[in-house]
Amino acid sequence: MQFCDECGSMMHAEDGEMVCSSCGAREPKDTARAEEFVSTEAQSEDDVIESSEDADFEGKPTADDVTCDECGHGEAWYTIKQTGAADEPPTRFFKCKKCGNRWRGYS
Repeated sequence: MQFCDECGSMMHAEDGEMVCSSCGAREPKDTARAEEFVSTEAQSEDDVIESSEDADFEGKPTADDVTCDECGHGEAWYTIKQTGAADEPPTRFFKCKKCGNRWRGYS
């Protein structure tokens, strides 16, 4: 994400330049840092679940009130993270104890 030096608003890419959404200021795209940026159009929900595939769930709390969509097993490890604003409920990230399928649950 890049912010405008003039007004501080978020900029978006347009024809090889970064353009301010508010004041219209333009500046060249910083190609040296281009690999650091991720376009929201390229993201999907699959990119967001838990930090890594090899995250260690074993030893975490266990939930027995869930059902895995992949294998139907009724027990999973879980972690809780605050993914929204502080006044919103946290998100639980699950990993099936039988098949390893991962999903998230909202309170």
